[in-house]
Amino acid sequence: MVTSVEKQDFRIVISGYYGFHNSGDEAVLRSILLALEEQSKLAGMRIIPVVLSGDPAWTSQMYGVESVHRMQPSEVWKALKGSDGLVSGGGSLLQDATSAKTIPYYTGVIKLAQWLGKPTFIYSQGIGPVNRRWMDPLIRNVMRKSAYVSVRDAESAELLGRIGVPKNRIEVVPDPVMGLPLPASAAAASEVAAADKLPVLGVSLRHWRKDGEDLARAVDALAELASRRAVRLRFLPFHTPDDAETSKLVMERLNGRLGSHGSIAELAAPGDDPQQMLLEVSRCDALFGMRLHALIYAANREVPMLGLSYDPKIDQFLHRLGLNAVGTTEHLDASDFADSAELLLDDAEGWKRDHRDAIDRLKQQSQQPAQQIVQLLRQNISR
Repeated sequence: MVTSVEKQDFRIVISGYYGFHNSGDEAVLRSILLALEEQSKLAGMRIIPVVLSGDPAWTSQMYGVESVHRMQPSEVWKALKGSDGLVSGGGSLLQDATSAKTIPYYTGVIKLAQWLGKPTFIYSQGIGPVNRRWMDPLIRNVMRKSAYVSVRDAESAELLGRIGVPKNRIEVVPDPVMGLPLPASAAAASEVAAADKLPVLGVSLRHWRKDGEDLARAVDALAELASRRAVRLRFLPFHTPDDAETSKLVMERLNGRLGSHGSIAELAAPGDDPQQMLLEVSRCDALFGMRLHALIYAANREVPMLGLSYDPKIDQFLHRLGLNAVGTTEHLDASDFADSAELLLDDAEGWKRDHRDAIDRLKQQSQQPAQQIVQLLRQNISR
């Protein structure tokens, strides 16, 4: 009979915004899975993930893992009951800007695991904004009872501290996607990309303002750059189909405004695999990004970047690299943008030298949550 001390296989439920074909969130999941696999192997253990997903069949096919529907209470309960613990994260799960239902859902999953006596691990989450004060006790309660709490920036740690979570229990780590590797096919694809002479500016935009003025300003900025030099504007849809539709709209508005230098606007179609999108970003000479994970992908591959801020999380990530946003959804000066983009395209190596140390630190630290979780699981079975 196998005793608890001899136990080597651990079933771990993973909760997040998965199965919705959002490249950033899918990259978070892929990164967590790879980190847990790597760290558990080093410890002589095996972690068997069970992912809570909006599309369980697709998630199982994409990642080769067990998956259950995140909105089926009986399936979630059964998965947690048969598990050895819950990982909640990463991403911006505990915020109420998108919906008042988000925080109750994710804290509810954590609380259910705790009721069932399972250890819970908070994995590199971005906390906030939290505008409804009645949400504070929900967050405080589950965080205080979690075995491990990590957040992806100092601002999230400060917010948890104000809510009442002891600061000495919070670890600040990078977004897990900083550790995501390129797919195995990357070398051949990079050789093909190198044959193209036009500098490539990756563009990641999303619909945010209802009046569309943010996108109108982005069109003006990109048109100003194209009026100065030939550039390939490669639009990268991180959340399909929404970002693809936004990209097509911007491309239509750029028609006739790409100048006389031979600039091109095109839409990438990397599919649903987050590593294929990471490859697309790696083939850019610079990136203009509104999506947080577009900027994180760029940092991962040392691609010079210009961030357009629509949320504090954009500024928080840029600040970790010693950068400021080139503009916001309220203000983006076309001439300043073009000046900044030209600097990046003309001196990419200088940008990399200036920011490589900060990027390397984030990459190294991206494994910390997985290391801590594996260590805590081993401690549990040794008792």
